[in-house]
Amino acid sequence: MPLPKINTPTYELVLPSNNKKIKYRPFLVREEKILILALESEDSKQITDAVVEILSECVLTKGVDINTLPTFDIEYIFLNVRSRSVGESVEVSVTCPDDGKTAVEMVVNLDDIKVKKTRGHKDTIKLDDTLSMKLRYPSIKQFVENNFEVDSDSAVAQSLSMLASCIDMIYNDEESWEANDCSKEELDEFIEQLNTKQFKEVEKFFETMPKLSHTLKVVNPTTEVESEVVLEGLASFFS
Repeated sequence: MPLPKINTPTYELVLPSNNKKIKYRPFLVREEKILILALESEDSKQITDAVVEILSECVLTKGVDINTLPTFDIEYIFLNVRSRSVGESVEVSVTCPDDGKTAVEMVVNLDDIKVKKTRGHKDTIKLDDTLSMKLRYPSIKQFVENNFEVDSDSAVAQSLSMLASCIDMIYNDEESWEANDCSKEELDEFIEQLNTKQFKEVEKFFETMPKLSHTLKVVNPTTEVESEVVLEGLASFFS
């Protein structure tokens, strides 16, 4: 007689990017093993493939492509899947801002962590009087680099590479150029033409894009000073 199947609970969440409701389930032991083995390899492709495979299995709603979701959607799904898998709270080490050195261990309820959206955030950058650039959010590759400490190029090279991958379209009043129709070399060359002011506008897009965020109140046991600490990004909660 075959062994019985274990019923796996299902949950719902709303994707921050489009308010679409999806169903998901927790990690299974075999999926945790896949992720651990990928992390031990320290190979970005293996980690990316593992995250895509696992989240694709855990998200039960049809038509959700993990490869095309923005970073903050992937982080939010990963956060919820993990919380349902191994516990709804996590212990984090917080450095007290008043002295910059005292560390305090605190427990965070993962259900309290939400995606923060910055007012005034926009995805279109006006480069000059005629030319504009529309950006799209970073996806799975950037999620892996942000959260699993994968070795990468220098900060400048990484920033330029991410920008090139996030260009959706360049356009003026008369014509448009889809990034998917351009080579990486063409996009890199275009980016290198940006002046400092234009590049700062582009950086603002990434600085203000939606992100996981949670504010903690921490009391320094040495000075007894109470401060607020803002944790942002998935890595802040699992480092």
